[in-house]
Amino acid sequence: MKDLTVSLEDRPGTLATLGETLGGAGINIEGMCAVTHEGRGIVHILVQDAAKARNALEQAGMKVEGESEPLISELSPDMVDRPGGIGEMARRVADAGVNFQVVYLATKNRAVTVTSDNAKAKAALGM
Repeated sequence: MKDLTVSLEDRPGTLATLGETLGGAGINIEGMCAVTHEGRGIVHILVQDAAKARNALEQAGMKVEGESEPLISELSPDMVDRPGGIGEMARRVADAGVNFQVVYLATKNRAVTVTSDNAKAKAALGM
């Protein structure tokens, strides 16, 4: 799986177009995080086939800004909906000297992270 960073105009319908475009190409969005800032929307999407998704998005006029290898972890029952769970995980990664670049939740109770050093993050998290 890959995390794609897509830049969109911040206006009604752009997220709908992204979803319709990927759906029409047979691409399932497994996870997503979207924010807007200064007239742009930045969307991170987790997909199985990054090349096919990138091609469909670019043909529809959307700009794919980047592609990252994410860490995907299934959230254990003791981490879900518990105060402090994210803090504990983030502290272990920070203490390993690793910076988080993107963090979001995905389908099937999974967490998606893009870090400055996935190998160190995996070791810190016992993955």
